[in-house]
Amino acid sequence: MTDPLNPARIDTSVQSRAVTFENLTGAKGAGGTAHGGRKGAPNRRIKAGERLVLADISGPGTVRHIWMTFPPALPEVMRGLWMEVFYDDSEEPSISVPCLDFFGLPMGRPVAYASALMSAQEGRGFNSYIPMPFARQFRLEVVNGSDRPTNLYFQVDYTSEPAMADDEGYLHVSFRRQNPTVMGSDFVIAEGLSGPGRFLGCNVGIRVIDPCDWYGEGEVKFFLDGDTDLPTICGTGLEDYVGSAWGLGPHAAPYAGSPLSIGPPEDEPALHPPFGNRMEWVGFYRWHVADPIVFSTDLKVTIQQIGAAFFPTGEEERWEAYGRTNPVAGSGWWRPKHPAVLAWGICERVDDYCATAYVYCTRPQPVPRLDLEAATADISRRPYERANPLESMSAVVAPS
Repeated sequence: MTDPLNPARIDTSVQSRAVTFENLTGAKGAGGTAHGGRKGAPNRRIKAGERLVLADISGPGTVRHIWMTFPPALPEVMRGLWMEVFYDDSEEPSISVPCLDFFGLPMGRPVAYASALMSAQEGRGFNSYIPMPFARQFRLEVVNGSDRPTNLYFQVDYTSEPAMADDEGYLHVSFRRQNPTVMGSDFVIAEGLSGPGRFLGCNVGIRVIDPCDWYGEGEVKFFLDGDTDLPTICGTGLEDYVGSAWGLGPHAAPYAGSPLSIGPPEDEPALHPPFGNRMEWVGFYRWHVADPIVFSTDLKVTIQQIGAAFFPTGEEERWEAYGRTNPVAGSGWWRPKHPAVLAWGICERVDDYCATAYVYCTRPQPVPRLDLEAATADISRRPYERANPLESMSAVVAPS
């Protein structure tokens, strides 16, 4: 099998193919046939509620790259376009997730970023380079769950191969959202798949609800192979899991980053807490490539909803009220001898979390089917957010 990390290797046992709207079968010598090969059918107009098979490929093979784009729109419209993947003879999907979330972009808000496995170039060209091996069949379907049509462009690049390797797994991608979370109960990023397997990574979206300053003190925990009360792997905090520190601002790196970071402008102080600038929409990703998370039988990944709350001198009443609704975590409240600070501590809190988890398993298994209504609730554009100038493209009918 061709090693993508060794581009000098030439392996003629594999065949390179691509599926697009101009070659839906990926057949050899059949690309770009529309209108005499002069770019006749690069896209399709997908009606509201329409389900469409984009690729139905016979194996053995490996999907190497998926590219997709569709016009900018309101967040609930963009998140309403979702995808499912079925492997081999499975009647239930092993991938069921909004398209944007699959490409690492939660909450219906595309932003530009690049990582080792995914990228959103200029915030509008969505790419996945995650290998997706399959033994007999790979079927990719998309559904336009919004109330309006959209134009879709895509390309699936794959290789046909002599066999699927014994030590390779099928990629499973699941979506979960808890809106809001439950005080003191950790949000589940991934669970329910049977090993042997490997947790490749995740992207997480947060709609910040709690009015206090910092949402990200929660630890990410990995329960492996029978762990119950305590995990085998436990991190030190949300921004630490992303590879950053002392808060989390917009950035992207090969294996971790936080490209989505949107909140009210700084000149609206009434919308900000006393310390720091609160973001309302946050999204981060983490790829376990160099630091694999492997499990033999079962896996559960969770993240705590714990934040830091700061109270300035003179706000005794607000501090006491917050303490009655948000139990302290860790070692409790700290009363620094500082003239501007009354108290601070890490506390349990409630926010709106979603997660897309990427897990390889040695056999295809079903994941929870996407709950579109839950996925698109409470993500409407805020008054301080500007519309993308390209949104008018959504009204343009695709060429035929």
